[in-house]
Amino acid sequence: MKILFLSHYFPPEVNAPATRTYEHCRQWAAAGHEVTVITCAPNHPKGEVFKGFNNNLYHVSYMDGIKVVRIWTYITANEGFLKRTLGYLSYMFAAIIASFFVGKQDMVLSTSPQFFNGLAGFFVSKIKRSPWVLEIRDLWPESIVAVGAIQNSTIIKCLEHIEGFCYRKADHIIAVTQSFKKHILARGGQADKLSVIYNGVDLSLFDCQEQTIKEDVARYFGVHYEPSMFFAAYVGTHGMAHHLETILEAAQILKDHPSIRFLMAGDGSEKAKLLKIKQEKCLHNVIMLDQLPKADMPRLWQLVDASLVLLKKSDLFKTVIPSKIFESMAMQRPIVLGVEGEVADIIRESDAGVCITPEDAGQLAEAVEYLCDHRAYAQNLGDNGLHYVARTFERSQLALQFMYILESIHRRRRELITTRPLATRQLP
Repeated sequence: MKILFLSHYFPPEVNAPATRTYEHCRQWAAAGHEVTVITCAPNHPKGEVFKGFNNNLYHVSYMDGIKVVRIWTYITANEGFLKRTLGYLSYMFAAIIASFFVGKQDMVLSTSPQFFNGLAGFFVSKIKRSPWVLEIRDLWPESIVAVGAIQNSTIIKCLEHIEGFCYRKADHIIAVTQSFKKHILARGGQADKLSVIYNGVDLSLFDCQEQTIKEDVARYFGVHYEPSMFFAAYVGTHGMAHHLETILEAAQILKDHPSIRFLMAGDGSEKAKLLKIKQEKCLHNVIMLDQLPKADMPRLWQLVDASLVLLKKSDLFKTVIPSKIFESMAMQRPIVLGVEGEVADIIRESDAGVCITPEDAGQLAEAVEYLCDHRAYAQNLGDNGLHYVARTFERSQLALQFMYILESIHRRRRELITTRPLATRQLP
């Protein structure tokens, strides 16, 4: 089967959509399918093209059996609604044009957000006369409305109309949570054309058995280390949705604690503001690192004692399962979760961490201090997380589930074509 995947993000970018797309496509290629990804020059989140890449009109390379087609887009930082929208639209139009040059395809996939990326799949599927599978990793426009990025009611209604159109027109929809599934059904999706494939983790990458001396890891990242220290870390995008001010407020509460350090690694639209707050409050117990390559993630987790997973307090975010919980579990790190809803149920079921109220700095400080003072308990939570993620959220198994759905859609398509009366057939 020839699979065409449209994704705005792809490695060496290290965000969740890039990782999910790459790890799924790699598995499908290894299983014998011909996989092509149309993406752009890596630039997230700063809007600066990564070293060794160019924002060319059309460039082809190969990665682990995947044909990677990089196209020209309007590149901008991950901030500012208008510029970001122009970037998203440029990708959609460029991907549609590029699809004419990638040959026959049996299946077209597109992923959302951003949802102009998702919508591109509809047009490309018509060009290729192939089934269109739409992956929903986040709810748009609801998620950008929830963080205040859009307030104009006319724009919101327009985007909601596009959202409903996509749900109705897709041949199949893959959602990443059960809560998303309920939302999609309410907006026009059909139950028999809707599946849930959760996020997960590649356990071969996050191998907690390969232990490293913490002092050596700290030196590698330029972090001061003493044996008594307890590092509570947030690793990921520093965006509007995460309300990372909560970490700085908790650090203020625990400013005089001799052992606890808060570590924040990543980049995003809120990074500059967070750095300014840290400096103004003289928070010497907060360490802020830049975005790190994916290859450095396992090493960083060796330094970390507890993982912080936070989002704004919003009903919408009760539907979200942040993918970073799975990496934390894979590395046997206890989780302090400041998110309500479906993901909190996972943490409680797995007994892999502590749940707190979103945006509550007092509860965050209390949870981190308790884990620091009860390290055997923290280790037990980490062990529980590893056992749970290995059973339920191992990426290779989830990729196979996804692949079986694609193969089933392709098989039904072929059967439909061969059984249709000759006079009404169209060649695929």
